[in-house]
Amino acid sequence: MRERLRFEGCIAGIGTSSGARIVLGHWLRSPLGTFSDVMLEQADGQRVLLAPTLAAAEFVAGTYVFDEILVVPVEVSVTDAVWTVDAGPLHLRFTTGRRGALGLLLRAVPRPVAAHPLWATAIGPPARLLRGVRTHGSARPGRHEWYGAHDLRPITTATATLDGEHLGGLAAVEPPVRFGFGSTPRRPSLVQVTTTVERESTTAGTTAGDVN
Repeated sequence: MRERLRFEGCIAGIGTSSGARIVLGHWLRSPLGTFSDVMLEQADGQRVLLAPTLAAAEFVAGTYVFDEILVVPVEVSVTDAVWTVDAGPLHLRFTTGRRGALGLLLRAVPRPVAAHPLWATAIGPPARLLRGVRTHGSARPGRHEWYGAHDLRPITTATATLDGEHLGGLAAVEPPVRFGFGSTPRRPSLVQVTTTVERESTTAGTTAGDVN
C-alpha cells in the first residue's frame, strides 16, 4: 500500500557568488509538525542536509541524496519581507521583493486545484520550458513528489555564512542543485508551495497529512 504525505509551506532557493546554493524548506503544516530544514550544496559539490530532528532528517534523507547529514537546531524568523535563518553552521538572511506577473498568476489558481498532484503533472511541461523548474518526478527509489505552487516572490538580497565564512553575494541558483529530484527557479525566489510525497505506507492506518 502506498500513502501520500502533504507538506504545506515555503521553499526558498538562493545562489551565492561563491558557488554555494541553498534551499530552505519552511513547513507550517506537515505529518512531522511545523519545522524547517536546509539543503546546501557547496561549491565543491558537497551536499549537506541541516535538519532539526532525527525524524525530519530521516524523512528528508529518504527522499533526497546527501553526502553529510547534520541534526541541528533550525530556527526561522520572518519580519515583514526579511527572513533570518540559523541552522547550525549556517546563518542566512534574505529579503523578498514584490511579486511579479507569475506570482499573481499562481495566486489566481484556487488552492485546492494548485495543491493537487494532477495539476502539478499538467503544468509540468510549461513550467520546465519557461522557468526550468520540475513540478513532479521521482526522488529516491519508491518515492514520487509533486510541487504545487501558490505564490512566488523574488529574493532581492541575501547574505550567508557557513562556519563563519561568507559565501558571497546573491547569485543565480546555478548549476542546478543535485539532491536527487529537487528543483528551484534559477532566479532566487521564495515559493509558497504544497509538496506531496508518495511512498510505501509505513503504518496500517492513515497518517495525518495524507491526501486522497
